[in-house]
Amino acid sequence: MNETAIATSGDPTEPMIVPGPSDKHRIVVVGGGAGGLELVTGLGRKLGKRGRADITLLDRARTHVWKPLLHEIAAGSMDISRHELDYLAHAHWHGFRYRYGELTGLDREKKLVYCSATYDEDGRQITPARGFGYDTLVIAIGSVSNDFGTEGVAEHAIMLDTKEQAVRFNRRLVNACFRANAQPGPVEPGQLHVAIIGAGATGTELAAELHHTARGVVAFGMDRIDPEKDIKITLIEAAPRILPALPERLSSATTKILEKLGVEVRANARVTSVSEKGVLLQTGEFIPSALVVWAAGVKGPNVLADLDGLEVSRSNQLVVKPTLQTTRDDDIFVIGDAAYLVPEGKTTPIPPRAQAAHQEASHVLRQIQRQMKGEPLRPFKYQDFGSLVSLGEYSTVGSLMGFVSGRSMWIEGFFAKVMYRSLYKMHQWALHGPWKVMLDTLSRTITRRTEPEVKLH
Repeated sequence: MNETAIATSGDPTEPMIVPGPSDKHRIVVVGGGAGGLELVTGLGRKLGKRGRADITLLDRARTHVWKPLLHEIAAGSMDISRHELDYLAHAHWHGFRYRYGELTGLDREKKLVYCSATYDEDGRQITPARGFGYDTLVIAIGSVSNDFGTEGVAEHAIMLDTKEQAVRFNRRLVNACFRANAQPGPVEPGQLHVAIIGAGATGTELAAELHHTARGVVAFGMDRIDPEKDIKITLIEAAPRILPALPERLSSATTKILEKLGVEVRANARVTSVSEKGVLLQTGEFIPSALVVWAAGVKGPNVLADLDGLEVSRSNQLVVKPTLQTTRDDDIFVIGDAAYLVPEGKTTPIPPRAQAAHQEASHVLRQIQRQMKGEPLRPFKYQDFGSLVSLGEYSTVGSLMGFVSGRSMWIEGFFAKVMYRSLYKMHQWALHGPWKVMLDTLSRTITRRTEPEVKLH
């Protein structure tokens, strides 16, 4: 697996081309999120370790965190160090190689995928801009929040697309509590208020998680803060109800739980601007808030808009055929949130959910092996197993599909919480296998009793 980097020209700004072994089928997976990492791990086990293919994962981060956990990191209810997975070590153990860099472009004729140079905190270059050759390319770079051009969002709101953003919000929350507790005067209106814009799964789960953890932080000796009076959480949604993409019964049950906790739920409320002091609604009403999270809407990353002519949707996702191959290049697959596919007989695309990414990764793993054998590819069939929403320590609600003649089954409470956690265990199982998952679960159960329930720094 040795590589030699060679420049394409004398220009130092030109990306260096990194050739792989000429006698092996080269598979490059761009993006180590839920679907991408499960796929590349499976490819490494089945093809890489057996010497049948040369497998490479390209990602702009060095570690993996399951994206549905980001709201827990933001709230401070999860120790990130216990859930991070190091790409370099995981690649070594599972028969593929990891390369550090962010996707910047594609040359379909030369079969090259390009990534940016990387730099440390002091501005020193870590890795140069590079190009990697491929025979089969899989794009799995996920989605990003869509601010719809709303004024002030980029400057004053934090999105939860990455681990770094979640950690940044948590640090800002804890610092706000320290500041309010140490200042000579009383807590000012809005100083410890959190406005969450967008009441999809991420925003809704964050609201409940924050209600618990913010009070947990204050309970550790911040006696000048009255959590019932000084801490306020407002969940803002432009649609007529929260969780608009999920069943109405689930939305209604979640709304009741949040309102019982004291979370202010504002549906039919469209945000027109965000400032340092709060959020302005279309009605002219101003909601004071020093802490703003933007969780409204998703779109494909900007790099997909002009990726050597590949077809994109209005939401900037790559349009794919039923086989999950792009419409204009059969050697390129797309999975996860970056893929746009409207199933036959449906009017809406497959939703950007972890269960969809998991199913697509399993499908493409089989199809790449069929493609290498010259066999015809099979279409992807998405199966919706239902929806679950975790409200932290308070409750979990959801509906599971397909148990009785395709009907849904409503679940709530402990059983729903177990099912919600099992989704993460399935992801870990795909990456590590059963024994490591069981041992890690046991270890965390034991150590959790000796650690604070919230992150305090």
